[in-house]
Amino acid sequence: MIYRKSLVAFILALAIIPLLASNFNFVSAQETELEKLQQNIKDRGSRLAEIEKEITKYKNDLKTVGTEKKTLQNAINQLETERKKVQAEISKTETLISYTDLEINKLIIEITRTEQEIQENHSAIAQIIRSQYQDGQESMIELLLQNDHLSEFWGTIEEQESVRNKMTEKVLLLGTLQKSLDNKRKENTDKRTNLVSLKTQYHDQNSVLTNNKTEQAKLLEVTKSEEKTYQQMLAQKQEVRDQIIKDLRDFEAKIQFILDPNTIPTSGTRVFDWPLKSVLITQYFGGTEFAKQNASVYAGRAYHPGIDLGTPRGTAIYAPLAGTVRAIGNTDLVPGCFSWGKWTLIDHANGLSTLYAHQDVISVSPGQKVATGEIIGYTGNTGYSTGPHLHFTVYVKAGVTVRQFNEIKTVTSCGPASTPVAASDAYIDPMNYLPAL
Repeated sequence: MIYRKSLVAFILALAIIPLLASNFNFVSAQETELEKLQQNIKDRGSRLAEIEKEITKYKNDLKTVGTEKKTLQNAINQLETERKKVQAEISKTETLISYTDLEINKLIIEITRTEQEIQENHSAIAQIIRSQYQDGQESMIELLLQNDHLSEFWGTIEEQESVRNKMTEKVLLLGTLQKSLDNKRKENTDKRTNLVSLKTQYHDQNSVLTNNKTEQAKLLEVTKSEEKTYQQMLAQKQEVRDQIIKDLRDFEAKIQFILDPNTIPTSGTRVFDWPLKSVLITQYFGGTEFAKQNASVYAGRAYHPGIDLGTPRGTAIYAPLAGTVRAIGNTDLVPGCFSWGKWTLIDHANGLSTLYAHQDVISVSPGQKVATGEIIGYTGNTGYSTGPHLHFTVYVKAGVTVRQFNEIKTVTSCGPASTPVAASDAYIDPMNYLPAL
């Protein structure tokens, strides 16, 4: 009977402290590695806070530069400040990549440790079940007869009950560990997806930096550092731009389109998120004060077919709603075509389409499905633009097509460049579908 009691006690010990001796060194090494990772993660977090301060400073500097008179020196100053800001954002992305790598390594250790604990609990439960099965072969009468004293019989019963209780605890712990493991695996998958996105962002931000350096070199080459030449260049761009706009508006005025209100969301219904994280509207849709003062830009009509959002070059543009990229374009590929620059047109399932113009980098391709909040590009100063901003237009999807400029007018400075074209009634005020500020 002493042997039997010792056996039950041994099995109970297995359930309480499974394999501690054999795994002590392994667990200790894991804890040390986790401590190192947590400290590195903390250090990266501190560095991110410092970089955010740098970026904020450059953004404020750009606001100041952007309000100054358009001179060659101011244009150079703006490009240099933009470059510093983009370099800081690249540094931020690099740090985020490193930060995410560390978090993934931390999760791997935690997943391995949790899997080990699950295995140990499986082994403990198996031992308990085997013990219970063996004890279950004996009836209460047999147990009573095997004990010399009644107290020993009750002691054996209590020991069996203790083992069963311990098994219940282990089963509950096993469920908790399994849930924790599933959560950690999902978190690991999310981190890896985020890592891929960050690496793409890093590549795009470097493209913005390259474009900035190219633009500065080209500006200095064309103007030969002469202010007079720079002002002549601006005036020429303005004149060509006026003619392009006039040709486009005349063409669109002839397009026949009847809007069926039932095919689009009710005006005033929020269907889009803002395409930028920080919103600064520099020009509204329709007859704005700027449009009235610069009527020649809109072919004699005080009309602006979208809204302009002021933002520094290289700011991420987010899809305001899920959709499919219908087309992308770059009017700057045609010399002398001062229009949208780099643009993207996205179709949405609610009967609307959206345009994003003057981009520095386009991050999507025609036919690509995009999710709400997905980065689709980065803001810039391409095409005809008086400063870095995002032009955002909303169309009735059925009323907008993509055409080449030489279809609009035989003689045009844009020629084979493409552009979205829509009847006047197909333009919608974006503010009707955006969140209130």
